[in-house]
Amino acid sequence: MRRGERVVLAVLLCVWVGLATAQTLVTPKPGARDLCPVCGMLVSKYPNWVATVLYQNGHAHHFDGAKDMFKYLADLPKYAPGHRREDIVTIAVTDYYNLQKVDAKQAFYVIGSDVLGPMGHELIPLATRTDAEDFLREHKGKKILRFDQVTRDLPARLDDGKF
Repeated sequence: MRRGERVVLAVLLCVWVGLATAQTLVTPKPGARDLCPVCGMLVSKYPNWVATVLYQNGHAHHFDGAKDMFKYLADLPKYAPGHRREDIVTIAVTDYYNLQKVDAKQAFYVIGSDVLGPMGHELIPLATRTDAEDFLREHKGKKILRFDQVTRDLPARLDDGKF
């Protein structure tokens, strides 16, 4: 390999690593007593499923899965009186495959699969479309959704098994 080719390869590798790490978010971890504001479950018991909403003032609400996070976001006055949507700085979910926190608005969600979360049927978060397509195929999923495609009623339909 020539010097020029090595330089190009090194630059491409740095860009790829930068893109890969840019998707990973740092959020506070739930404490041993943190309860999901939607269902009341201890969140720390399910580290592979944690979703987090972080506010400007540093306050965080943790969830035992993306489904409850979406319920929370759909009815903030019910689940978080005194908190405002415009004060949210980060919404993170745990990627199913690599267990890293990713931006919930950038994630892909598979519904209708044979994988159940702590609260049953779940929106399974994945960092990339390729991972979502693989997961859909491998786990008999029904559909891939983006953040903005999750309707207000979908989490309740998942609870009822009607997806």
